[in-house]
Formats: sequence, C-alpha cells, structure tokens
Amino acid sequence: MNKQARITEIVEKLSGKPLAIGPDESLFESGVLDSFALPDMVGALEREFSIRIPDADLTPRKFDSIARIEAYIETRS
Repeated sequence: MNKQARITEIVEKLSGKPLAIGPDESLFESGVLDSFALPDMVGALEREFSIRIPDADLTPRKFDSIARIEAYIETRS
C-alpha cells in the first residue's frame, strides 16, 4: 500500500466515512475533518509511519490535504 492510500485510510477512519475528495482538496474546508480531529490524525500518522511530529508543526495548514500530508511525511522520514 502506498503512502497516499495509507493516509487516506487514516483520514477515513477518523472521519467515519469514505473519502470523496481529491488528494489536493482541503480536508478541513470540505468538512471531512475539523480542527479537533487534528491531534488524533497526527497521532495516527506518527504510529503508521514511525515518525515524530513536533508540537510546533501542529497546524491545520500542514495537514490540509492528502497531498500535503504525504509531502510532510516525506520530510520526516
């Protein structure tokens, strides 16, 4: 399973529904996730990809879309 599919799986689990937006569309503006889900998503990403995400990076902008999350993970791996 590629990174994008793994990230999509995490987002779907958190939102409780299938992801019906493209990889570049905003997860927050589309209503898939809200800012309260951000810490849960970050924790799941840390576990899934064996990375550590510093508190300073906990901004919705960095995790706004599947593509942005994938790019961010690339910088942490």
